[in-house]
Amino acid sequence: MTRAAVLGVLLVLGTSSGLRAADPIQIATAARSVQPGELVVFTATADAPIDMLWARALDRDLPTYRVDSQTWQALLGIDLDTPPRPYVVSFDAQIQGLDVSSSTTVVVTTKRFATRTLRVNDAFVNPPRATLERITAEAAELREVWTHSASSRLWSEAFVRPVPGRATSSFGVRSVFNGAPRQPHGGADFMSPSGTPILAPNAGRVVIARDLYFTGNTIVIDHGLGVFSMLAHLSAMDVHAGDDVTVGQIVGHVGATGRVTGPHLHWAVRVGDARVDPLSLLAILGAAPATP
Repeated sequence: MTRAAVLGVLLVLGTSSGLRAADPIQIATAARSVQPGELVVFTATADAPIDMLWARALDRDLPTYRVDSQTWQALLGIDLDTPPRPYVVSFDAQIQGLDVSSSTTVVVTTKRFATRTLRVNDAFVNPPRATLERITAEAAELREVWTHSASSRLWSEAFVRPVPGRATSSFGVRSVFNGAPRQPHGGADFMSPSGTPILAPNAGRVVIARDLYFTGNTIVIDHGLGVFSMLAHLSAMDVHAGDDVTVGQIVGHVGATGRVTGPHLHWAVRVGDARVDPLSLLAILGAAPATP
C-alpha cells in the first residue's frame, strides 16, 4: 500500500429485494501511510441503505459511524507499538435484512523515529517519592478515560488545528530527558507564544480539565467512538470537566506548565486506544491538508 493510498475492495452481496447479486458494497481505504502512528479511514458505500456496519482489526473492534444512508466509515488507529506485518480487517454489514461479511488486508510497514535530547527540571525525570502516588494515580485515570468514550460520534465537522503554525517536534520521537530514555513522544508540539488561544479540534465533551504532574494544565476532550484529544501545558483553562464544546471553541491558552522547556501546545490524539499522530488525523479528517 502506497502513501496517500485510496484502495477499493468489493464486498459481494447475495440477493434480496431491491439488491441484486451484482450490486457490491465498496470499501475505500484512505491513509497518509500505513505505519505506526497513522490513522486509516475505511469508507463503505452501497447502492442500497446500509443498516449497520461492524469492523475489526488488530484484535479490536473499530469505531464505525453512519455518514448517510448508503455510506459508513470505520476508523483504524495504528499504535506506535504495532509490529510491521499484514493485518486482516474484517467487515460485517446488514443491508435490507441481509448479513454480509468480507475482509481485506492492510500491510503495516516499518517507520523509524528520531531521538531528541532535552534538559528539564530533574523532578520530572526522577520525581520525588512524595509525588509517585500522584503520578501513578494520574496514569491510571488516563488509562480509564481512554476506555470510556461516548458510544456515539460527537463530531460532525472536519477537525481543525488547535493553534496556528507548524508542528515543531515530530510525533513518535524517542525522548531522552537529562540523559534518561523515556516513552516516545505521543503527540505533536506547536510552538506558540504564551497566552495564545487554543481551539477545540472538534466537538465533544470535556472529560479532564485540571493540572497533571507531567502535562501541567491539561484538557482531554472525548469526541466519541474512542476518539480523544489531549491538550497539554496550558497557562489557563476556560472549560471544566463535563462541558460540551464545539469545533473551534476557545478552551484554553498556551503555557509552559508541567514537563516543558518553554511555552508550547502539546496535542495528542487517541483513536480506539491507539496513539495517533494529530497531523495524520488532520490529513484524513481535517478541513485542509495537514502541514508539519
